[in-house]
This record gives sequence, structure tokens and C-alpha cells, in this order.
Amino acid sequence: MRKINRAVKIRIYPNKEQITQIEKTIGCSRFLYNRMLADKIRHYQEEKKMLKNTPAGYKKEYPWLKEVDSLALANVQLNLEGAFRKFFREPGVGFPHYKSKKHSRRSYTTNMVNGNICL
Repeated sequence: MRKINRAVKIRIYPNKEQITQIEKTIGCSRFLYNRMLADKIRHYQEEKKMLKNTPAGYKKEYPWLKEVDSLALANVQLNLEGAFRKFFREPGVGFPHYKSKKHSRRSYTTNMVNGNICL
């Protein structure tokens, strides 16, 4: 039997504290994606090997990353790895690019735990 993956898109009405937390998570996700991408590029140029980096390593250097949803940061790693896989399989797609503060979608992905959404 095949398991079906489902995505749920919801509309929320957050209070001021929740808005602050969501904006922090979006900003940290963008920062981490860009930092991991830059480190992968630099490492490949120096060593000619692909770097396997994780969000946990960045939390030591940037303690403020601990304030946001860890599942969102884990999904950043998965998204970046997926972008590289797609680039190597289909070079016409283009090399992964940095996320822009002004020209990117203000969103992040998190996971459901026991049927509840973690925000």
C-alpha cells in the first residue's frame, strides 16, 4: 500500500507575538539557506567535494537560530539538497540561487507532529 503525502495550506490570524515569531522563522530560514549555499560553494571551490552541512552546526555559531522552529530549519537543508540534486540531474534548471529578502516568497515549511501543525 502506498502512502500519500499531503500538503495543507491554511490561513491563520496570528496575534502580534505570533507574527514576530513567524517573521523570525522566515528570516532565519532565508539566512540559513543562503549561508549553507555559500558554504557549499566555497567548500566545493577549495576541496572539489560536496559539503554535507546541517542546521545544527550553524546553531553553535549563530545561537539566535535556536529561537525558531527547528523543523523549518531542517526543511531548509532538505530544500537546498533538493535544489542541488535537481541541478545535477537537469543542468538546464540552473544552479541554486540565493534567496532574496525583497523578491522571495515569504513562507517556510514545517512538519506535522501527531496531526497537529507546529508553528
